[in-house]
Amino acid sequence: MNNTAANTARLVGAGLRALLVLTLVTGVLYPLAVTGIAQAAFPHQANGSQITDRDGDVVGSALIGQRYDLPPKAGQETPAPDLRWFQPRPSNGLGTNTVNTRYELLLSGATNRSGDNADLVAWVEDAKAAVVRDNSTATYRVRPSDVPADAVTSSGSGLDPHISPEYARLQVHRVAERNGLDVADVERLVAQHTEGRLLGFLGEPGVNVLQLNIALRELIQK
Repeated sequence: MNNTAANTARLVGAGLRALLVLTLVTGVLYPLAVTGIAQAAFPHQANGSQITDRDGDVVGSALIGQRYDLPPKAGQETPAPDLRWFQPRPSNGLGTNTVNTRYELLLSGATNRSGDNADLVAWVEDAKAAVVRDNSTATYRVRPSDVPADAVTSSGSGLDPHISPEYARLQVHRVAERNGLDVADVERLVAQHTEGRLLGFLGEPGVNVLQLNIALRELIQK
């Protein structure tokens, strides 16, 4: 009986010592080491890839998309886009919430609807018509065939901060007209903020909408 109690005590003691050691190593030392290395080697990424404007104010993250909408009117369920700015990809996904007011999603995720889903097809058709309507001007007509896929579909995460160069260029005439700018100046802005493929061959070229709109605001304020 005494041997059994002693063995149990030794096992419990060994378990507690292992718990304390593992807690210290994996719960304290390892997180501190990883945090220290990240802050020393990659401080921008470790702190959320925050983007600041020319006044030094943090306006968002390079990794998370934002909406650019007008304040909703009374009784209006979906706010209208503020057409003075470049618009991001649609953010259909997990729905709205009261916590995140800058983007429609708090959690990332897709709609998980198949390509032949009637609701998805109708939504894409409506979105394409809206893109054609919103981006056509007195001197520039957008054709339905000009609308790229990312203009009418959300990304897999629903939080994509980038749009394709084609979608950015499609918006140039509308943005120039709404802000009283020359089309050539806005086209140059898009070209300056077009990012190439990672390492020259991975992924597709893209335009970070937040960074582009920050540059647009600075151009307007000149």
